[in-house]
Amino acid sequence: MLVEQIMHRAVHTLPPELPIREAIQLAREHRVRHLPVVEDGRLIGLVSDQDLRAASLSELGPSEVWERSSQPVSTIMARRVISIHPLDFVEDAARLLYENRIGCLPVLRGNELVGILTETDILYRLVEIFGVHRPSQHFEVEVEDKIGILARVSRIFGDHRINIHSVLVERGDDPRQLKLVYRVQAKDLRGVVKSMKAAGYRVVWPHKEPRFREKGPR
Repeated sequence: MLVEQIMHRAVHTLPPELPIREAIQLAREHRVRHLPVVEDGRLIGLVSDQDLRAASLSELGPSEVWERSSQPVSTIMARRVISIHPLDFVEDAARLLYENRIGCLPVLRGNELVGILTETDILYRLVEIFGVHRPSQHFEVEVEDKIGILARVSRIFGDHRINIHSVLVERGDDPRQLKLVYRVQAKDLRGVVKSMKAAGYRVVWPHKEPRFREKGPR
């Protein structure tokens, strides 16, 4: 998936000379946490909600707060801004957010600001990828790392007419083993658990079969 597919295209921006108090009002009005600062169509900085809160410290007196909030946003903006291209992959954007511990990435095509991508956008996309926004169950199985193993394990779900919403491949402490994490559409996984074990795979979750015990007569 590309950045342009999930980025926000309607971006609220600030001119560098805008007073801080007006930036605070704009952020509250539109409920945004990151405001790019643009001059002559070029991105020159970024102001976050933390920057705005720091500029109106409660320990200052009324006159000092007014004086501070009258200063332009250029005095508090971050000038070193990490950006990304709209045709970059979402996973690369997630890596940039994580490695730099930042909350957003302005999206630039050349020098033009065309969007903004936030950590919330990435998190929501992960929820969609994992399929947890739809009714589903979690299933984990540990297998030997060899060619074709994912197809063979997934085929068992098909044999039980169970739809797979998503699958994540994790490498464990043993480099020879893989953990396959599924989200599947099913009410009863007992048959799948039995088939997985019969095939020689170690079912990690669900780890207790009584979880699927049918209700007996009262």
